[in-house]
Amino acid sequence: MPAVGNSVARKDGIGKATGAAKYADDITFPGMLFGRTIRSTIPRGRIRSIRFDFDTAGFTIVDYRDVPATNAVDLMAQDQPFLVETEVRHMAEPILLLAHEDREKLNAASVEIDYDEEEPLFDPERSTQVFKSIDIVKGNVSAAIENADVIVEGTYRTGHQEHIYIEPNGVIAVPEDGGITIHGSVQCPFYVIKALRCLLGSAHPNVRVIQTETGGGFGGKEEYPSMIAGHAVMLAIKSGRPVKIIYDRVEDMVATTKRHPAIVRHRTGLTRDGRLVAMDIDVLMDGGAYVTLSPTVLSRGCIHAAGPYRCDDIRIQGRTVFTNTPPNGAFRGFGAPQTEFAVEVHMDRIAEQLGIDPVELRRINALRPGDRTATGQTLRDDCSAHMVLEEAIKRTDFSRKRKEYKGTNRTIGLALFYHGAGFTGAGERNLKSKARLELTPTGVRIATGSTEIGQGTRTMHAQIVTDALGIPYEDVEVAQPDTSKVADSGPTVASRTCMVVGKILEECAHEMKEKLGGLTPAEYYKRSGPFTVERMYEPPDWIQWDDKTYLGDAYATYGWGCDVVELELDPDTYEVRPLKVTAVQEFGRPIHPALARGQIEGGTAQGMGYALLERVVMRNGVMANSTLTNYTIPTTLDMPEMDIVMLENPYPGGPFGAKGLGELPMDGPAPAVVNALRHMGLDIREIPATPELIANCVARA
Repeated sequence: MPAVGNSVARKDGIGKATGAAKYADDITFPGMLFGRTIRSTIPRGRIRSIRFDFDTAGFTIVDYRDVPATNAVDLMAQDQPFLVETEVRHMAEPILLLAHEDREKLNAASVEIDYDEEEPLFDPERSTQVFKSIDIVKGNVSAAIENADVIVEGTYRTGHQEHIYIEPNGVIAVPEDGGITIHGSVQCPFYVIKALRCLLGSAHPNVRVIQTETGGGFGGKEEYPSMIAGHAVMLAIKSGRPVKIIYDRVEDMVATTKRHPAIVRHRTGLTRDGRLVAMDIDVLMDGGAYVTLSPTVLSRGCIHAAGPYRCDDIRIQGRTVFTNTPPNGAFRGFGAPQTEFAVEVHMDRIAEQLGIDPVELRRINALRPGDRTATGQTLRDDCSAHMVLEEAIKRTDFSRKRKEYKGTNRTIGLALFYHGAGFTGAGERNLKSKARLELTPTGVRIATGSTEIGQGTRTMHAQIVTDALGIPYEDVEVAQPDTSKVADSGPTVASRTCMVVGKILEECAHEMKEKLGGLTPAEYYKRSGPFTVERMYEPPDWIQWDDKTYLGDAYATYGWGCDVVELELDPDTYEVRPLKVTAVQEFGRPIHPALARGQIEGGTAQGMGYALLERVVMRNGVMANSTLTNYTIPTTLDMPEMDIVMLENPYPGGPFGAKGLGELPMDGPAPAVVNALRHMGLDIREIPATPELIANCVARA
């Protein structure tokens, strides 16, 4: 029986089920200290003085003067300091680090900081400091809008969203062998290496990062672990001892990155029969106090802003700006959930204004093979917009239910969406990702920097190697990511781990199979000893992309989805109770059907939380509801029946035809929910659609 296409046992299943798997907080080292971060209590100002109201004996204390080389997190820009020197730019910004062997004494230590406070900026619409701007132009939008029969305009808003991974951020820095080793809960070990090399400079050249078992990430452990790792390293260097820093839930929610809030404006021209002739879109994202990954979040958001629709004349203008709030960063979907929410809600408003059925409007305009996207990319045969749309409406009996529910407290809505797999444009070519297969005495070992964060990376990669090499699944071992031992296969982000890294491993396996010459790995090893195969990813040669104009082939391929949500609205409390979610997704081919289903279920649940529950309350520039008692995420009791449909339209450049899946399920639930509420006469244009927001909408009607 082949491994690919079957739900084989997870490589990490037994360890996690029995508790044998070790997370960062399970690990200790002799002489280890515990670390703590002292943070700013104002959103903007300058430090005047610092007082230690405790006996400092036995404490290690670090401030910016202890930075070995560069006091900046090296990411897309070097603007964010590891520790504030004088200027505070947001609440909860790191100022000092403390370490002690006794956690109780550490947490009891009181530090008083006096500031000269300044007026903060919280409104992104008032910000003049632009981190990144993008202008995508296809055709002549001004002329097309002037000649349009109908023009529909609208503004749509999405708020922050907190990741709520099961395990908060945590690392341990260990001085050893003349260098420093980081053990931690990370998505991207080589990002951490890059940041630490910048922090430490030539004085500490030997840096190593080992990923411990990681309890979820969703993008929240893409860039932020560089910050906490830097803090632990500085304490370890100064003390000469291992230092562990583990955030509690409140600190994790207050201090780390979130999904970028967005304001998206649409001005759309159409013919009277519903054909799109012009799309003029403006995207504004709140980046917070530092750049982090805002340019790439804005990039993906803008590229997806026109939705999965054909239109000859499109202009998309985007910018992400500074505010005095904690920096926002990577989150599953990476900007696309914000902009696809806007375009899908806008499409239902267009249908309403024109008196056209929302399904028919999408049939008229949905992309087909041979059509060109907003960036001018010509779509190939694995374009599946119509495939997922038709399956969703047929499976849910959408049209009948829409008529049947009219005038009741039940409703139904849909959203059509797509998501590019892999890095944008020339990104994969520039990344030069590598993967390695090593022959062992009993089989082979996969050695990549791709991380297991709950999504099934180890299992899925092992399945690909198993079938490509033609050996038993049990004979494939997967190395824990250790930057001193594995190939740099690029970050575990952007729906690329299966499609890109999996493809490299498939090619490594084919090469290894040829070298084995018909022998099993064990037979070859006994006769000739070990050998290694390493290859680098080669993206399709047809990809052409211009980073200046944002025109060309944005992604090698896309995943496609259509969500249908059935809801019930309480007429007294205005609470929304989801009744059923049908998620139809096409992502090439599921390598492991159960894991793929889990990705869709999890992403859909996260999207439902984004739509209805997860409201980040910002007060004086910081999250005020930073506990799980008042930041509400969906539980099993909140989630309805889910019907998951996985369609196949293989992508030739993916392993066994697979595309990326991880982010796709996040894009559809929120607009489907709001479109269902619109069918009840509720003109909602922002999320989360809380009972208070719905009540205000009813009052305005």
